[in-house]
Amino acid sequence: MDLSWSGFNWPYLWTLTVLIVDIVIRIVALFVVPRNRRPTAGMAWLLAIFLLPVPGLLLFLIIGSKRLPKKRERKQEAVNEFVAEISSREDNGLVTPERELPPGVDNAVKLGRSLGAQPMLLGNTASICFDYEESLARMAAAIREAREYVHVEFYILVHDSTTDDVFAALREAIARGVKVRVLLDHISAVRNPGAKRTRQSLTDMGAEWVYMLPVRPWRGEYQRPDLRNHRKLLVMDGRVGFMGSQNLVDSSYNKPANRRRGLHWKDLMVRVEGPIVLGLEAVFQGDWYLETGEYLTNIAEGPLSVERPGDLDCQIVPSGPGYGAENNLQVFVSLLYAAHRRISITSPYFVPDGSIMNALRAATARGVEVELFVSEIGDQAVVYHAQRSYYEELLRAGVRIWMFRPPYILHSKHFTIDGDVAVVGSSNMDQRSFGLNMEISMVVHGAAFVRDLDGVNDYYRENARELTLEEWQQQSLPSQLLDGLARLTSALQ
Repeated sequence: MDLSWSGFNWPYLWTLTVLIVDIVIRIVALFVVPRNRRPTAGMAWLLAIFLLPVPGLLLFLIIGSKRLPKKRERKQEAVNEFVAEISSREDNGLVTPERELPPGVDNAVKLGRSLGAQPMLLGNTASICFDYEESLARMAAAIREAREYVHVEFYILVHDSTTDDVFAALREAIARGVKVRVLLDHISAVRNPGAKRTRQSLTDMGAEWVYMLPVRPWRGEYQRPDLRNHRKLLVMDGRVGFMGSQNLVDSSYNKPANRRRGLHWKDLMVRVEGPIVLGLEAVFQGDWYLETGEYLTNIAEGPLSVERPGDLDCQIVPSGPGYGAENNLQVFVSLLYAAHRRISITSPYFVPDGSIMNALRAATARGVEVELFVSEIGDQAVVYHAQRSYYEELLRAGVRIWMFRPPYILHSKHFTIDGDVAVVGSSNMDQRSFGLNMEISMVVHGAAFVRDLDGVNDYYRENARELTLEEWQQQSLPSQLLDGLARLTSALQ
C-alpha cells in the first residue's frame, strides 16, 4: 500500500477547506453580528461578510465592536459616578427647575441628565463667534487672563502659523505659574501635518499633555482604532470656557489637497461664563483621568459656589461609547419632537438614523418649518455621498436644504428649536457621532442666545443656495449609485 502523499488530490483538499471556512464564517456571522446592534448596521455587516467572507471578517474583527477595553470601561464608570456626585449638589441653587422650561424641553433636559449625569444650570452667559481667526484670538486672550490653570482638549490640535498666538499664550501662562494641561486625540494628531512640531512645542513650554485614545499596541494601548475623542473645549480657572466645532488648527487643516482646492473650514465656537463652566471642567477632568489615571480635585471638593453672570440655562451633554446609551442622539430626538414652529439644523456630516428622520418627518407633518444647512462640496467622499443619499427623502418631506457655497466647508454643528432652545457642540448628526465618537454638546435655553444663533443662520443662508427637488431629480445615475453605496457603508459600525 502506498502511504505517501504524492498522489493526494491537493487542489480538491484546498477547495474543500476554503468551502468549509466560507460556510463556517457565514454561519457564525449570523449568530454574532446582529447581537446588540442596529438592524441597519447588522444587515450592512452581514452583507459585507457574505460578499467577501475573509476580508469582511477581518474588517469586523478590527472595527466591528465599539466596546472600550475593560480597564477603560472601569475608569469611565468611575468618571460617570464622579460627575453624578458633583451634579447631585442641588442645595446650591444652581440647577434650573424643570417646571420653568417649555413643555417637551423639560423632558429632553431630564433625559439628558439621566443619560449624561449633568443637570441644566442657570445664571450663564454665552457669546457666539463664527469667524475662524477671531475665535482663536478670543481663546488666546482668555488664556492670558488665567491665574491658576488652563485645560485644553481638542480633537485636532496643531501648532502652525494660525494657532501660534494660542501656543504663545499657553507659554506665557506657564511662565507666570499657571498649570497647563492638554489633551489631544492620538490618531488625528499623527494623521495631520505638524505632529512633530506640536509635540515639541507642548514639551518645550512645560505643558502636561497626553494623547487621547492612543493606538499603540507595543505599549499595551489599543482599542478599536476608529473610536475617537472628537471633543473641543477649553477651560480657564473654572470661570471661562469655550466649546463648539472648531479644532485648534489652520482653517485649511494644512493639508496639500485642501490647499489645492482652496478649501477652508467655517466653524462656530461659544464662550461661556457661569456655573456651566463647571460642566465643561467635569468633562475635561473625566477625560484626563481616563488617559492619565490622575484624579483632579479642583471641583471635586468644596461647595459649587460660583457667580451667575447671566440668565441663560445651559446643560452639558457628554456622549460616547463609555455611556452606552447614545446620549446625544436621544436628547436631539427628544428636542426635535418638542418643536412647534421651526427647526434649523447645521451639520457638516448629516447621515441621520431612522429616529432622526422620523422626527423630522413628524415635524413637517405637523406644520413645523424645517431647514438644513450643509456644504455644497465635501471633504470626505464616503460621508459626502452618504449624506446626499438622504436629500430626496428630506426634500419630499418638506425640509428646505441650503448648500453653503464653496470653497468653504461648513463645519459648524448646531440646531435651534423654535425661539427658545439651541444645541451647539462637537457632535455631527451622523452615526459616527452618535455611536463611536466621544462628543460634547450644550443645550441652551434662552431667547437671546437663539436670536444670536439665528443671526448666524442668516449669514449661512446669504452665502448658500437652496437645493430643490426638481434639481435633485436630475442627478446622474453614477452619482445615484455612489450615494447609495456610501449609504450602505455608513452603517458599518
